[in-house]
Amino acid sequence: MDNQIETALCCSDSISQTSVSISDFSDEILLNILRFIPSHDLMLNVSQVCQKLQTLCLDKSLRAHVHLHKEYTANDDAVKRLLKNFSSDIQTLNLSGCYWLAGSTVDQVSRCKAVVSLDLSGCRLTSVRLSHLLTSLRSLRSLALDVGPGFDLHQLSAEGKAALARLQELKQTLLTPSYGVVPCCSALRRLHLYLEASEGWREAGGCAQLMVGQSSVPHYQNLRWFSARLAPGEVNRTLLALYLAVFSMRVPEGLMGLVLSVPGPAPPRPVAMTALMESMASTVGNTVSALQLPRTWLDGAILGRVLAHGCPTYLNVSRCSSPGFNPLHVLLSAGRDLTPLQTLNLRGCGRGPLAESCGKGEEEMDAESIKSLTECCPHLIHLNLSATHYHHALPAGQDGHLCGALGRLTALCSLALPVCALAQSPPAPVNPQDSNTDNSSRSLLLGLKKSSRIGVPTYRTATEVTAGQGEEQQNRGLCIQPLLQGCPHLVELELIGAGFSSAMPRNEPAIRKDPAACPWSYNVGDSELAALGGMKFLRKLTLAHLPGVLKGTGLIKLVQGCKDLSSLSLANLGSLKTMNYTHALLEALSYCTQLRDLSRPLWRPSCRPALMSSCATCSWVVPWWLVKHCRKPCWTVFQ
Repeated sequence: MDNQIETALCCSDSISQTSVSISDFSDEILLNILRFIPSHDLMLNVSQVCQKLQTLCLDKSLRAHVHLHKEYTANDDAVKRLLKNFSSDIQTLNLSGCYWLAGSTVDQVSRCKAVVSLDLSGCRLTSVRLSHLLTSLRSLRSLALDVGPGFDLHQLSAEGKAALARLQELKQTLLTPSYGVVPCCSALRRLHLYLEASEGWREAGGCAQLMVGQSSVPHYQNLRWFSARLAPGEVNRTLLALYLAVFSMRVPEGLMGLVLSVPGPAPPRPVAMTALMESMASTVGNTVSALQLPRTWLDGAILGRVLAHGCPTYLNVSRCSSPGFNPLHVLLSAGRDLTPLQTLNLRGCGRGPLAESCGKGEEEMDAESIKSLTECCPHLIHLNLSATHYHHALPAGQDGHLCGALGRLTALCSLALPVCALAQSPPAPVNPQDSNTDNSSRSLLLGLKKSSRIGVPTYRTATEVTAGQGEEQQNRGLCIQPLLQGCPHLVELELIGAGFSSAMPRNEPAIRKDPAACPWSYNVGDSELAALGGMKFLRKLTLAHLPGVLKGTGLIKLVQGCKDLSSLSLANLGSLKTMNYTHALLEALSYCTQLRDLSRPLWRPSCRPALMSSCATCSWVVPWWLVKHCRKPCWTVFQ
């Protein structure tokens, strides 16, 4: 068959006879292609191309699930026509973040009588409008909505409250202190809370009225999953305490997931928390699938009690390391099967403070325990090891390197590492005679004091260097090779230095200090970035606080290898005085054909932001140096 195709392409006389049009594709191939097109675009444009596509656009597999999140071209008229034509087939409707839709357009959702899952987060939703929708949607089992000022549960009709009583899953974003619709949802099995009330409500006593009406909240008798993500603020911590106080009335049996993301200082541990954890661990036939608690709530006794009845699938113990309690050691010494573990966050969990000048309180990674972990948890998919340090003890050889241990995790998809974990060798010893010069060169404020001009190390491609230099650059990236070969499906990678917070996942605020970079991180430069180009399936990359990357020429090689890169976050590469990697970044962006997000990771408030300007082509707000290079409206550049 291959020979026939090659012959046909080579013969000019047979080109017209062997040409294939889209109408010659099978229906199965076309349906798989059409699944990537927004629903409103299928109805308005694709269905008008030809008779065959018009017929395929009527397939129920394309009409059952409508997802309009971040589809900014879906205006009110398009959404109204979509809901009118697809209403009888829609089972899942996602309008989250469609803030531009008018209230009259949201009212058209009542046409979708068969919808089972509805997401209206970010839409204009009042109590009266919600009551009208719930009255029409009798098959609804999953609901997501925002509860803002002025929401009144008493305005819901009896039919609306009956529809809420049938809900099994609720995702509720609270912009004001309120119980929302939770008091009517007596059959809930999954409850997701996003507490984002502003501090102004604390001054007005917004939570005082909720303390009186705790008896109106159901006892969560059927609850299997409880998660809450808080925005910073005392009012949100108080609101969380009120929601958790319900557990003191009756502890649900069979609760499998408890995920609490509390930034900053956590509220006092509720009295019912001990009984709740005991119930989760001791229920017959029940295995905890997810556990994440504020670091002041978790100790070795609670974690050991949960692990005694089985290992969860999701475990977040970020910053929980304290004297006498190391979560990793408790995990490995539990004597349980750890193969179910798929997501593990060990951010800031080391074996103790470093003795060297890496910042007070910074912890060193227990490499031997990490290697044991990779042997016990071969099915890990997400792993976070940031906010720690790893200094390889054998710089001359790569036996026993951390990347070699991580290379055993063949199913790993996302990974967060400290920058110094990729350092090939220890920092150069300080000469006492040149201590002042060395300290100034290793400072993040390099260049604020006049210093001698020196050459800047850059990465050069194989055609630009001699054989000996090419071998030296290849050896610099040698420690990364086991990770590249052992984790071929790695999709997300973070190299995070001091002062930055990881996003996989994060449950703490921005660091309010300006720590110095780890001395080992100065040995991670453009050669190491170029070696990362071997991650062919990489889609999300975060590079923060890499003082050894000055020119950024390794970015070019990196993006040339990672052709599917869709999200790129950069911050504090090299020194803070000048951004020397601008030209390399602009050249690298020309190879990023799939890039959709170019941003900065969460960084220190003391850093000075770059000047921002508006792009005349696509109206996105971008750094001034990128305005003339912004060619596609799909590039979103955030402050």
